Amino acid sequence: KGFRGNCRCNSLRPCVMRSLRERKEDGSAQRRLARELRQRLKLIVKKESVCRTENEVKLLSQWPSIVNDIEHGMELFQRTKRRRLEVVDEPEVIDRKSRLLAEALRQSKFVAVYTGAGISTAAAIPDYRGPNGIWSKLSQGKEVCSVDLTKAVPTFTHMCLAKMVQEGLVSHIVSQNCDGLHVRSCLDRSSLSEVHGNMYTEVCSSCDRLYFRLFDVTEQTSLYRHDTGRTCTDCGSALRDTIVHFGEKGCLEQPLNWQGAMDAASRADTIVCLGSSLKVLRSYRCLWGMERVKRLRPKLYIVNLQYTPKDSVSTVKINAHCDTVLRIVAEELSLDIPSYKRSSDPLYGLAEDVKSDEKDTVSDKHIPSIDSPLPSEVNRFETEDTVLVKKEKLSDLDTLNGVNSSATTELAANGGLQMSVSRKPLPGWFGKGVRKGVKRRRVANS
Repeated sequence: KGFRGNCRCNSLRPCVMRSLRERKEDGSAQRRLARELRQRLKLIVKKESVCRTENEVKLLSQWPSIVNDIEHGMELFQRTKRRRLEVVDEPEVIDRKSRLLAEALRQSKFVAVYTGAGISTAAAIPDYRGPNGIWSKLSQGKEVCSVDLTKAVPTFTHMCLAKMVQEGLVSHIVSQNCDGLHVRSCLDRSSLSEVHGNMYTEVCSSCDRLYFRLFDVTEQTSLYRHDTGRTCTDCGSALRDTIVHFGEKGCLEQPLNWQGAMDAASRADTIVCLGSSLKVLRSYRCLWGMERVKRLRPKLYIVNLQYTPKDSVSTVKINAHCDTVLRIVAEELSLDIPSYKRSSDPLYGLAEDVKSDEKDTVSDKHIPSIDSPLPSEVNRFETEDTVLVKKEKLSDLDTLNGVNSSATTELAANGGLQMSVSRKPLPGWFGKGVRKGVKRRRVANS
């Protein structure tokens, strides 16, 4: 006879139907057992083969597919970890490769240069993905330092690129940086595409008139909220910043100048990438000549301390600081690179004052006056490792003193960059990137 139990059906057969709750509980139990098994196998795989017991070896042989999956995942993790490391070539290797780059610049007909955060780290502006970068430090649970970006000045790389454009060795520069240092290095703006915007520019939402300022216009703006609170002097419409935040699509003609960037990429026979991981730029096929047949694509030269996804197709990859490489290139090309001077900074001449009734929309942080002294040479061209040491010392000092809000120190007594460790939200486009890193870390930990 059939056994119906608590089943309400009229069949005399044994009832095989179960409630949804019972099936969910069984599924949860099976998933829990699978996780426990996988965790146990992972611990065994991490052991040295000579340290495994007979039962552990037998268990591994029973689940070959799971073991292979675990080993593949561990291999990917180690590869990712290696790619995040900053590697510096030997001095003689750097010298040889830099001279190859100089020769390529001399022989090429049209050179496009793509720049990233790595060219501004010498100005003590931290990057995001480097070992000392914002996102990297947040993922390690470390405090980050806010930098008064208005104190930063163009580095040797900025000045060298401006000179190369002037001499006709470089035709166009595509920058991912928002710090405005390319414009301040006297670079011809028609040869520049700031595809992520400029912290010193705001544009009219109606007539597209571009305004330059001597302060960071992004302090009151954020993702998808770009109004600066000021209005156009011509048409009275609202002004907006020019920053393209992570997750946004740039739609402004200037200073993004995407048309100039695409035209340059279509004509380039040589592309030089300086200080960029290329994790963003690689997705723009229009910048790499991918529409051409392979033999007609531009030669690629990369200067970066970390791995980039374009390393395998590059002609030359130089693992070195950008300033180091360009000093050798400038020497090989017999270029006399001028030092940065505030009196020659075009931003002072391009900047316009805000209306008298809009003074309250301007922060107190301005670019130093034109006659103020420059940061000392030692502090201006610090390496990333030097900056990291100073940040760590500052963070340790705050911990010992029990400081939780904000502790500020001067890196240079004579106009050096001001850096602070803070738990408060950081203003401007730089702060938006920091908060993105905080959000990513919370998601990863949840």
